[in-house]
Amino acid sequence: MDSGVIDLSRLQFALTALYHFLFVPLTLGLSFMLVIMEAIYVMTDRPIWRTITRFWAKLFGINFVLGVATGLTMEFQFGTNWSYFSHYVGDIFGAPLAIEGLMAFFLEATFVGVMFFGWDRLSKLGHLVVTFLVALGTNLSALWILIANGWMQNPIGAAFNPETMRMEVTDFAAVLFNPIAQAKFVHTVSAGYVLASVFVLGISSFYLLRGRFPEVARRSMTVAAAFGLASSLSVVVLGDESGYALTDNQKMKLAAIEAAWHTEKAPAGLTLFGLPDTEAKVTRYAVEIPWVLGLISTRSLHGEVAGMSELVRRAEERITSGVVAYDAVQKLKLDPKDTSARAAFEQHKHDLGYALLLKRTMADPRQATKQQIAATAWDTVPSVPLMFWAFRVMAFIGFAMIALFATAFVLCSMRKHGQARWFWKLAVLAIPLPWIAIELGWVVAELGRQPWAIDGVLPTFLAASSLSRTSLWITIIGFTALYGTLAVIEVRLMLAAIRKGPYEHSDDPQPAPGPVPASSPVAG
Repeated sequence: MDSGVIDLSRLQFALTALYHFLFVPLTLGLSFMLVIMEAIYVMTDRPIWRTITRFWAKLFGINFVLGVATGLTMEFQFGTNWSYFSHYVGDIFGAPLAIEGLMAFFLEATFVGVMFFGWDRLSKLGHLVVTFLVALGTNLSALWILIANGWMQNPIGAAFNPETMRMEVTDFAAVLFNPIAQAKFVHTVSAGYVLASVFVLGISSFYLLRGRFPEVARRSMTVAAAFGLASSLSVVVLGDESGYALTDNQKMKLAAIEAAWHTEKAPAGLTLFGLPDTEAKVTRYAVEIPWVLGLISTRSLHGEVAGMSELVRRAEERITSGVVAYDAVQKLKLDPKDTSARAAFEQHKHDLGYALLLKRTMADPRQATKQQIAATAWDTVPSVPLMFWAFRVMAFIGFAMIALFATAFVLCSMRKHGQARWFWKLAVLAIPLPWIAIELGWVVAELGRQPWAIDGVLPTFLAASSLSRTSLWITIIGFTALYGTLAVIEVRLMLAAIRKGPYEHSDDPQPAPGPVPASSPVAG
């Protein structure tokens, strides 16, 4: 396989996935914020809350459309750019995606139209139920997609069948309740809630700075402050749970995140800052907090966090074992009744994927020397500097969001909206930060799995379709141009809706633009 084709296929999928995930988290978070806002309207019967809900629903709708369009393109790429991946693991990977389409996408797609056009056709409670079903469908979509992605990170509940030469499901319940998938779902969804809260907080602050729609802005800010504070705290707690899950299932990813070149005496310390040196395999100028990594990763003072050097030695053992499994598979292809080959395969089958790593440099892994196996074992280490810094920037933004929402919550509870112009400016400037953190989170999750398409099962370089570089460049340029145009349209529509504001009729009850009185009370 041409390495350039592999790199271009990865680039195209990465661009599509990162672009798609600009819209998904806002959809996840805004959907439930709409439920909260409309529930307040139903309980209080105050028209202002209907206005608030409809305004944020308009922005939700603009974002929702583009998220759907980019998501469909991304899923098609499994067939066009990653055909061997689809052939090899399609029986397992395809099931959650099919369920997502049937259960979740159809649910949200059906009710989203009713939500927008049913305000005057449904009772208040009936419309609230519809809004809740849209939010439920949106979050169920994330659940099933992350179950599929979680299986790529931790492929349990499946086994290789030498008769069909494919991976097949052995325990679908294990696929569904994969601990990596559970941790990814709650962490990703909470991050989406944070992003939506910052979005609402920032736009509300913008209105307050301009002296426009103060009653809508203050109420929206109050919802965003409470929802965002709870969500940002959840992100940190659930991120800790994700770290604990990595200890059992993705040791190499955790070691790369922490630039842990060697196994330390328990409990390991957490490196706050340092400069990973991949040549010398040390982290220079490291600033470390004792014990913290061990406590987070093992929930104990005696559990070890494996270093990369030790994990590479373990990878050498697994490659050697995998070569035995590979040899057994070749013999079973010639004689399915070969009992000795069957026994050897059953004993070493869990390491078959490691033998496939050798195919990057040779056609037959059985011809590999000890030196080649040792060199290939180091290929299981992802880009340490990228993982190290991407994680730290993401974590720093996460803690900054807690501080932002805690401040917003205090200001709202003390009714200090009219005296906090400094905070409004800060909230507007903070709008891009959750997007940066979320994109970096996906970089850590996906690049931290390399060189695997399916961790320990299928190397990325074997998963791609047999395409030409020319065709890949054409599609990359085409997608970039198309999505760039759609992004411009999306931003212009969003800005136009924000400039217009919450009121759709000429009888705008709000005062003309001007300074907001400092003593203006916060209505409930």
